Amino acid sequence: MIEEDNSVNMENAPAKGAGSYHHGDLRVAVIAAGLKRLRDGDETGLGLRALARDVGVSATALYRHFPDKEALLDALADEGLRRLGALQSQAWLKAGGGRTGFLAVGIAYVRFAYDEPAVFRLSFTRQMAERCEPGVNGGEVGYSLLRAGVAQTMPYLDDPDVAALHAWSLVHGLAMLIIDRRIEWDDALVERVVGMTFGGVD
Repeated sequence: MIEEDNSVNMENAPAKGAGSYHHGDLRVAVIAAGLKRLRDGDETGLGLRALARDVGVSATALYRHFPDKEALLDALADEGLRRLGALQSQAWLKAGGGRTGFLAVGIAYVRFAYDEPAVFRLSFTRQMAERCEPGVNGGEVGYSLLRAGVAQTMPYLDDPDVAALHAWSLVHGLAMLIIDRRIEWDDALVERVVGMTFGGVD
């Protein structure tokens, strides 16, 4: 049900000198640098040349991992979804699953959007279903947790997929209202709103 967290560890991906990367390290470092630029509000600096400078290599060195900017943005979006799924998994486990875990998963979703709005927006505005490689989808963990929550809290439902979509729609809409500054972040309010779907069904 809960997949292993394979997300990029930004703290363990420091920039290195040109030519000092082992196989696979460069891709990890570039994704970490891209996520940092997003977090810092520098979305215009998400080019291959800029990120190559960030990690201390030539732009040519990046093409094996990212043939163009679109591939880079897809990789950043997928990593954002992986990070979101990892946070939701942690919330589920910490709460002990069940109804409490279901509620925690929903709150973690909204919290991630609030904490990292640029990463969240990018992750959900890329055409991942059409562009991602077969079998690679960072959003699978979060959706699996939604289905698990529905199954444990509402076992009587005939169509758990519809219920999972309903729950996803609720937290995504709430997240967008918050990051678009239509409403202010309020921990108690978020818990109450999410709880109407994620924790309030007897």
